[in-house]
Amino acid sequence: MTALNNQQWEVIASLLPKQSFKKGGRPRSNDRLVLEGIIWILKTGAQWAELPPKYGHYSTCWRRLKRWSEDGTWDKIWKYLLKTLKKREKLSLGVSFLDATFAPAKKGDLRSASLRRVKGLKLFSPLTRTAIPYPKRWPRLKSPSIA
Repeated sequence: MTALNNQQWEVIASLLPKQSFKKGGRPRSNDRLVLEGIIWILKTGAQWAELPPKYGHYSTCWRRLKRWSEDGTWDKIWKYLLKTLKKREKLSLGVSFLDATFAPAKKGDLRSASLRRVKGLKLFSPLTRTAIPYPKRWPRLKSPSIA
């Protein structure tokens, strides 16, 4: 089963950076498989080395995720999808939630979290910060009245 259907892939493929191909050398890995590998990692929370071989080599997926994060590709995809949802009236920002629980710690103790996992979070924090723009000061919310 694939993470993206053909219609979803067509939308995202048009937003990915175009690559120039050089003669010779190893052929570039398929962007769709790489993207599906990235989605698989994000969905499962598995380590990169556990990526199934059908998505290509895990280091290729990791490098592509990093490159797309650094060049703003993820921002571009995110903004396009938000605009599309808003046009179709499928986006409601009346109630929003933000969750920042990325790394589990035994019994809530930060000292028990492994340093290796904590260091890996640096890659995802720019994605989260840019994906959900947040104000410096949150507006005070009114409590719903319970009748």
